[in-house]
Amino acid sequence: MRKVLLLGSTGSIGTSALKVARDIPERMQIVGLAANSSVESLVAQVRETGVKQVALTDAAAADKARALLPADVVLHTGAQGLVDLVNESDADMVLVAIVGTAGLAPALAAIERGMHLAVASKEILVMAGEAVTEAAKRKGVNILPVDSEHNAIFQCLEGHRHSSVQRILLTASGGPFRQLPADQLPGVTVAQALKHPTWTMGRKITIDSATLFNKGLEMIEAKWLFEVPMDKIEVVVHPQSIVHSMVEFADNSVIAQLSHSDMCFPIQYAVTWPDRVPNNLKPLDFAKVGALHFEAPRVDDFPAINLARHAGTVGGTLPAVLNAANEVAVDAFLGGRLSFPGIWQTVERVMTAHQVVEHPDLEALIEADAWARRQAAEVL
Repeated sequence: MRKVLLLGSTGSIGTSALKVARDIPERMQIVGLAANSSVESLVAQVRETGVKQVALTDAAAADKARALLPADVVLHTGAQGLVDLVNESDADMVLVAIVGTAGLAPALAAIERGMHLAVASKEILVMAGEAVTEAAKRKGVNILPVDSEHNAIFQCLEGHRHSSVQRILLTASGGPFRQLPADQLPGVTVAQALKHPTWTMGRKITIDSATLFNKGLEMIEAKWLFEVPMDKIEVVVHPQSIVHSMVEFADNSVIAQLSHSDMCFPIQYAVTWPDRVPNNLKPLDFAKVGALHFEAPRVDDFPAINLARHAGTVGGTLPAVLNAANEVAVDAFLGGRLSFPGIWQTVERVMTAHQVVEHPDLEALIEADAWARRQAAEVL
């Protein structure tokens, strides 16, 4: 049985995690919930799970929630509320599914308390991969990937020496504009970019999938999770999203992990690892799946992959800068203030202007993040 503290409970990953908890109640118990501002959804989850500790980072939402939550539920508020929730919880695993960098402080707090970390928020390892992985090693804490791609790699690597890895192959759906001519990208609308062909996700990650920044961030995350250099991490487009990623070994053999596109699969494995537990999820019917298609990403038309590869190779504060600038640019695009190609153009300009700090501590990372946001705003 895992006692799981769920940060980001009202988002797509959070609601999938609650589905897993219903499916395998003998192996997963939700003991705490956190959201940003979705009061009604959080209150419904509290009533379903019976948790006594929750957090809302939005102050107005927290004020509203106090009148709706049961009297015996402790409500933590603000960004510090996430850390307080971790510190007062009896969880043995924290599942971080918060979009952006807000999950970093509670993740580090969880590690310090010896709680295992299930990571669905890739920004944590992109921004502070060195600090987070070193802290986890020092405390003997497992970092278990929940992203479908990294969970797939994790499964493919089991029982194999990491020194025998020749390539990690991250699969990408290609997003809604996989076949759109490059000269039409400036005219892409927000509504078009939010129509992902395979996954149902939050707005920010859906835009990242359309630009391929999501895949670039995953490359940097893979570097830290699996201790491999950036030149061993590649991206291959696979529109069906059945093969979730692959690992090629020194003998040129390739092991892949396959399943339907359902986040319940990686969430369950992260929670029950190293066990495999029966569930009610849909199995693959290969005759119905038919053909599986693969192609190279259009890196000239979608430069996010190359920008991320450069950031991950240089290291230091540059990945944090890439991540922060991208968050600002995506927000501007969603707000109608920036064209679709303007997202990666803004990120590239901010990265070019940055003076990299090597082996940064947490303070330097936070400062680099803040600088990148200011710089991106100036560029915009």
